Amino acid sequence: MEVRLSNMTAAKAVADAVRTSLGPRGMDKMIQTAQGEVIITNDGATILKHMAVMHPAARMLVDLSAAQDIEAGDGTTSVVVLAGALLGAAEKLLGKGIHPTVVAESFGRAAKKVVEYLEEMSTPVDLTDRESLLKAASTSLSSKIVSQYSTILSPIAVDSVLRLVTPASTNVDLRDVRIVKKVGGTIDDTELMDGVLLHQNAITQAGGPTRMEKAKIGIIQFQLSPPKPDMDNQIVVTDYRQMDKILKEERLYILNLCKAIKKSGCNVLLIQKSILRDATNELSLAYLQKLKILAVRDVERDEIEFLARSLGCKPISDVEQMTADKLGEADLVEEISRNGAKVIRVSGIKNPSGKTVSVLCTGANSLVVEESERSLHDALCVVRCLVKKRALIAGGGAPEIHVSRLLAEHSTSLTGMEAYCFAAYAEALEVIPTTLAENAGLNPIAMVTELRNRHAKGERSAGINVRKGVISNILEENVLQPLLVSTSAIELATETVGLLLRIDDYHPTSTPFALLPLLCYCIVLPAC
Repeated sequence: MEVRLSNMTAAKAVADAVRTSLGPRGMDKMIQTAQGEVIITNDGATILKHMAVMHPAARMLVDLSAAQDIEAGDGTTSVVVLAGALLGAAEKLLGKGIHPTVVAESFGRAAKKVVEYLEEMSTPVDLTDRESLLKAASTSLSSKIVSQYSTILSPIAVDSVLRLVTPASTNVDLRDVRIVKKVGGTIDDTELMDGVLLHQNAITQAGGPTRMEKAKIGIIQFQLSPPKPDMDNQIVVTDYRQMDKILKEERLYILNLCKAIKKSGCNVLLIQKSILRDATNELSLAYLQKLKILAVRDVERDEIEFLARSLGCKPISDVEQMTADKLGEADLVEEISRNGAKVIRVSGIKNPSGKTVSVLCTGANSLVVEESERSLHDALCVVRCLVKKRALIAGGGAPEIHVSRLLAEHSTSLTGMEAYCFAAYAEALEVIPTTLAENAGLNPIAMVTELRNRHAKGERSAGINVRKGVISNILEENVLQPLLVSTSAIELATETVGLLLRIDDYHPTSTPFALLPLLCYCIVLPAC
């Protein structure tokens, strides 16, 4: 029993830590990483990911938030707060002598009932209804630091996903949306770009071109620099004729590489980053400049797949494989400047292998840019949720109060321990509107009581309007969220709470130092 209570206390402590970040008026957290980097955010998944949580039960809530981030992308704070409230309700039930297994199973059945109620009150949405998608994306951004820029970021998120989906799509791979972050300008300058963006700059050290029309693009995974052996070595040259021969061989080697690239028809070269050798040297840059080839180096390994799919070309690992059929074609490749930040834009791509989208995300400093990128990602996830499950529900605590009331009514028709568990689950759901009211500086008891009263009168869409500080029809305020965010949060939180309730003991697996010699003897003995 002590282990179970210890686990519940640790998990509730994590939930309390992020509770103040819930909702449009939630507080932000400043996080300093071990490397000294400072992050300012109110995104639940980001906060928990950087928290130094040691207790294994508390780590489960960190994993819970990460699971919600993967499944829905939004509601990462709500799911942890909800799990904390369910653990508090479970603790009271355990205090009454109800067995943990009974509580866990009853909570599981209650969660299924809640999901049914949520699906019943949801409104179907069509992907052609751009206005509804914008409302859902704006609601997601309303609780972020960049909420005042929701009119700019919401259309970008919606248009990015709509470019990737078809009417028959059931999911969207957000890896096909490339967000290029650049410090310079403000969030107002964030835009959805036509074509493909590269955050690297064109190499101009030897006077190379920065603009290329009728581009033929090649991605190479070998380096335009002298080869190096795997082991460190030292060559002593005593004769200047040998020195000349070495330099001549080096020039000839690099010249042959550059000639092979030019012979294939390539005039835009993307060079993968290498940790063992320099991607280019001064000699290769001079040859590329003479051959009128636009070169871009330090392309990361994880960018190669995206660029190959976007540009319709194939990565080339050896110069002998450099042929015209492995090149991509585009009307124009140029280096452009946006508020002092330089990026390379590829437009008019002829034969892309798949649909991709590029977004230029800007901000006054790195903290703003990072938070803007996280917020934009959450908005993209919300629109993706509507592709996966095409239904919307009201926000502002309205669905939680509605299903809480229905579940409480349903509990009166049950008998035995299950009735207590269903009633406790219904009461725990009220933590979301209560926290919204608290974080907005309102009286939580008065607001939740009035909200219950309005729902009892049949106003299913009545919710807390935190901006005006009143209870109002939340649909008229355009506060909408995907059904998948709420159902996923309910299911994942209940599953995690059930898992914690079933744990009754804790055994660390570290071996005491006194037993190590004996253990080694036991392992060695059979081999004798």
